[in-house]
Amino acid sequence: MAYEALRGAPDADPTEPGGPAGSARAHGIEGELSPTELRKLLDMVREHTGIAMAERKRTLLQGRLRPRMRALSIGVYGDYLRYVETHPQEWPHFIDLVTTNETSFFRTPRVWTYFAERFLPEWLAAHPRETLRAWSAASSSGEEAWSIAMTADTVRLASPPFDYTILGTDISMNVVQAARAGRYRGRSIEQLIASRPDLAARFFSAEGDAWRVAADLRARVQFERFNLLEALPRERTFDIVFLRNVLIYFDAPTQQRIVSNVMSAMRPGAMLVLGESESLQRFETGLRFEQPLLYRKADGDGRA
Repeated sequence: MAYEALRGAPDADPTEPGGPAGSARAHGIEGELSPTELRKLLDMVREHTGIAMAERKRTLLQGRLRPRMRALSIGVYGDYLRYVETHPQEWPHFIDLVTTNETSFFRTPRVWTYFAERFLPEWLAAHPRETLRAWSAASSSGEEAWSIAMTADTVRLASPPFDYTILGTDISMNVVQAARAGRYRGRSIEQLIASRPDLAARFFSAEGDAWRVAADLRARVQFERFNLLEALPRERTFDIVFLRNVLIYFDAPTQQRIVSNVMSAMRPGAMLVLGESESLQRFETGLRFEQPLLYRKADGDGRA
């Protein structure tokens, strides 16, 4: 799934809501989302992202849409929804506005302890001289993918040599671009510096008012825009998949669809990592429960 993010607002068309007919509304948004408009918006979000948002999110959604509507000189929510439907290039903006992108480095420490002290040693013993392939399936602005990379690179120092590659994906093009840049400021990097100064010093360098991931680490991590409602190409498979704090945003049928898509990209024996409030207990996946948050695909099963 590939869209090119729009750079700025498109040129106004006299026949469009943002043309002369709508210019009187250019600096203000009229009213609120009506019940019909809200339902249409939620249906659009669900159809294109799978995310099931509640009607109580109306105020939040209005706040997120207003800046974009002002940029397009559109003053009525219904006009903007029609604009999205008739302008394919607007969908990336719309999706960026309605999705949540919050993360941090080394979120849930016990996951990273398991990854460094158990998963990687076991994987290395079973796969000598192979390349570890990891997928951060909802990587947001990249902190999780870089955490995987920092952990793998650190383990390499005390292990037989091994190579690794990491794929980070997200449905939001804005955060994919931020992840590719690998530049961080504010709370995210401050927390890493405070909690793991050794890793911050080794893998980041000051660049203006931000800190940037080291070039050798950036060379091992690739970020792409991807919708988890789809399946990756069959040739792209992974030894460990981080699908954390994703399923909570979807209803049960969509969760099952996403899990099935992710499982199809897991190699035999691969590990799936979920978020703290997530579980696969309601689904028949064939994955073996390893411990809370962790599920393993059986050896020798091939693709799911």
